[in-house]
Amino acid sequence: MNTDDIIKKVAGLGVPGIILLVLAISSAGSNAAIVAALTSAGGPFGIIGGIGLLGLTGLVGDSLSGIGLEAILKGVYSERKKTDSLRLLLKEIQDLPISDELKIKLKDHLNADTTNSESVEEPRTVEIVEE
Repeated sequence: MNTDDIIKKVAGLGVPGIILLVLAISSAGSNAAIVAALTSAGGPFGIIGGIGLLGLTGLVGDSLSGIGLEAILKGVYSERKKTDSLRLLLKEIQDLPISDELKIKLKDHLNADTTNSESVEEPRTVEIVEE
């Protein structure tokens, strides 16, 4: 079996296949280590929960790819901006393991939302009437 065959098989599995591949590589191909990793990932549900988590990861990955990571992140950070400070969110975005281009887009999106949401009220005229 050559490298291209392995790549095609893992690609057919999608995100869960990639996670399983990383588990296999990090455990040096030991079946016991892969089972232990799946069992710990499954929490109280054991290895069945770990396998279920791989399936759930595949579903989430498919839905994210349909919508787009950028749109999802923009929506999440727009919602979080309602409760968290802009400074905290900008720091968090800077620390994300994403491309610099996407970081800039997210920061610009948050800054644009901030300037649009701040409405400037006209000064009011107050008339004092003495009686």
